[in-house]
Amino acid sequence: MQIQDLPYPDPGVPDARSGPRFLWWLGRNQLGGQFKSLAWGLLHFVSVSALPFCVGAAVQAVVNRSGRELALAGGLLALTGVGIALGDTFLHRTAVTNWITAAARVQQLLARRAAHLGSALTRRVAAGEVVAVSTGDVEKIGWFVEAVSRFTAAALTVVLVCVALVVYQPALGVVVAAGLPVLALAVLPLLPRATRRADVQREKAGRATELASDTVAGLRVLRGIGGEELFLDRYRRASQEVRHAAVRSARMWSLISAIQVLLPGLLMVVVVFYGVHLAHQGRITVGELVTVYSSVMILTYPLRHFEEIAMAYSFSRPSATRAAGVLALERATDTGGSRAADLPSGDLYDPATGLLAPTGRLTAVVCGDPDAAGRLAERLGGHPAEQGVSVLLGGVPLDELPLDTARKAVLVQDKDPVLLSGSLRELLDVPASGDVAARDSLAAAQCGDVLEALAQGSLDAANPMDARITERGRSLSGGQRQRLALARSLITDPEVLVLDEPTSAVDSHTEARIAQGVRALREGRTTVVFTSSPLLLDHADRVVLVHEGEVAAVGVHRELVHTEPRYRAVVTRETEEEAAPSGLLDMDELEEIEETA
Repeated sequence: MQIQDLPYPDPGVPDARSGPRFLWWLGRNQLGGQFKSLAWGLLHFVSVSALPFCVGAAVQAVVNRSGRELALAGGLLALTGVGIALGDTFLHRTAVTNWITAAARVQQLLARRAAHLGSALTRRVAAGEVVAVSTGDVEKIGWFVEAVSRFTAAALTVVLVCVALVVYQPALGVVVAAGLPVLALAVLPLLPRATRRADVQREKAGRATELASDTVAGLRVLRGIGGEELFLDRYRRASQEVRHAAVRSARMWSLISAIQVLLPGLLMVVVVFYGVHLAHQGRITVGELVTVYSSVMILTYPLRHFEEIAMAYSFSRPSATRAAGVLALERATDTGGSRAADLPSGDLYDPATGLLAPTGRLTAVVCGDPDAAGRLAERLGGHPAEQGVSVLLGGVPLDELPLDTARKAVLVQDKDPVLLSGSLRELLDVPASGDVAARDSLAAAQCGDVLEALAQGSLDAANPMDARITERGRSLSGGQRQRLALARSLITDPEVLVLDEPTSAVDSHTEARIAQGVRALREGRTTVVFTSSPLLLDHADRVVLVHEGEVAAVGVHRELVHTEPRYRAVVTRETEEEAAPSGLLDMDELEEIEETA
């Protein structure tokens, strides 16, 4: 896989049982790139390690006053230089390719899992953690995958050089061959502590990222209630904890680096001292001494990759664990689509609560608990938070349909829909039936003032449809974002549309026009609206009161507000003390409620 071939046609099915297993699976799926990187790494490291032998041969040629030997040594040096240049160039190229393709594979897996889970993802994993996994953690995982092949090439090179030195000069070669394993393994006792400190650093950094993400997402609310400084103080404390953890981790890694410098230096001192002694005795030549000394000095370069692979694994293991945790998440009910991908039609029925939404009608659902309303809306869309009986559409369980088919049949717009950055035309470019035009959905959602605001804010866009929308629509008000999201949902024209509080951020006049527009545009289609607004409830064909997880009353708004105290308490915000014991209203109260409606 090359970078230009991304994205992967199929990133595969990951082994998400643990972080190390996920890294092993990822490495096995990158074998082609790993072998290429290993081959170029061997060429590079072997060429670098061959320099001392060439230099030693050149020195010995000068001592022997042999022009032929000197020319041969010069030719070998030139050939070695070419090998170093080619190996280093293509090693870097293949290593970076491994890094990017591994990171891209993980990101595709995360995106596929997020699409599969839908709204259930943010209920089970904090949004900040998802951001941390898909950004910083992906980078750490890619680093480890990239470092494996270079470490393998370095380790093989060290073994080859040790064997060559033993054959070339046994007396000094044995000393080097015995000392190098000590250099490579000397830092092993420090790695567990360094790994623990790296884990702590990553954990604290993840918490800080989650806090920052949640704070930014709710910044307007925080400012409104005066809680901005409180959360800033929390983030300051969290960031200081990250800094202290990073310093403690860096101290341990600096100690490991110091040992990696100190021990090779001691080995060179031993080699020089012993080599000079052997040279005085005439047991080795000057060229052999220079060769062995230079080899030890050069070997510090591939030995550095032992430290790098340890550091890469220490940082990537917790990142892989977090990524595996997200990838291991499953939907509460998912049969894998045992039925044919035929789009069902008919009444929408939830056996758990007894809620029935007749086909082709506008059904309003009133819940006293907003969280319960959100969970019920997700159930109706086939995204239940818990195991249970499946919702039926035309008698067909949604859980038995392929996921794509179920989502085409029932579309759920939650309380806080997200607007991605891009033009308004791109925002409305969603899978749709084609029967609803963009202008009709925008008109039904009362987006006239939104178009004017976008046109004024984008001077280079002659058509409001080409105006740019910032990330999450932050340049728009809450009501404007909500109406654009409603227009996007209306243009899809699904068989069943479920709206959870679609007008909670708009004024009453706009809300009344939206109620009329949605009813007219969705004529003949099944629509379910979770709301407690009398303006929406009064336009519904059927109103259902859900109390404590079960349908408590069914009727129309004007009927239920007179006869059902629990319904009246939710819709009019009436307290229990204010509720009439008989469930009836006097004329003054009735006129006040009808004015509100």
